Amino acid sequence: MTKFGLRMLVLFLFVGLGSSLLAFQHRGGGIEMDGEYFPPDGTEHVEWLFSRLHFNLNTEFGGFRGFQRWAADYPKSDRQFIMGVQRLTRLNTRSTGQVVEPVGDEIFNSPWLYAEDPGAWTVTPAQGALLREYLLKGGFLFLDDSHGDLEWGALVTGLRVILPDRPIEDLSDDDELFHVFYDLNDRAQIPGTRYIWGGRRYTPDSAIPRWRGVRDSKGRIIVAICHNSDVGDAWEWADSPNYPENLASIAYRIGINYIIYSMTH
Repeated sequence: MTKFGLRMLVLFLFVGLGSSLLAFQHRGGGIEMDGEYFPPDGTEHVEWLFSRLHFNLNTEFGGFRGFQRWAADYPKSDRQFIMGVQRLTRLNTRSTGQVVEPVGDEIFNSPWLYAEDPGAWTVTPAQGALLREYLLKGGFLFLDDSHGDLEWGALVTGLRVILPDRPIEDLSDDDELFHVFYDLNDRAQIPGTRYIWGGRRYTPDSAIPRWRGVRDSKGRIIVAICHNSDVGDAWEWADSPNYPENLASIAYRIGINYIIYSMTH
């Protein structure tokens, strides 16, 4: 994508976000946040929809001063990424996302699950069994925004509950996941805004981005992991002139590649 094309995408996202904030209304059950109600279902018949996984923390439900770590960058990140998918692909995509609980059959209506900050999650045996069934039946899980060894350990602990017998591997540059739609030979670390304008510095165990995955018995990637990167933050701030446009572009391409891979494999 040229710089002109990316600027047009950012302009589109900015204008589209303003209108979507006014029109975001649904019926049905869901989760309320910041005075708005976000349901798990919608009325549109589509090929793909954005589903964010709701999870409990390691020690408590919620987070520091009420911050829900599963909801980092939510809902703006999800909305702007959806608009990018609609702009950059021909996928028939639902115009709003949903939050999915790891309980019941609703999860099987989601072709793609996104979990942010899984370095803080906990997965119960019942949730693990449901997510395992979902993945082995053709689902796809994208784990994003974990940093450092401590968070990696928590991520792995939860993932072992879901897929106890499947190894986690480092993905090579020539893996099909990185070439199914865009060629992503030149991936870079996607920083959260806390590293761009928040003054935070990477620690030695978080300075190198890791692109990892888990495959099923047939070799299909069913879990994709972006460790030491924050793809969701780049989606959220793609409309900001202060966020590097080349990194926002990579973040959108990563997400779209993962969608196309999950729908074609």
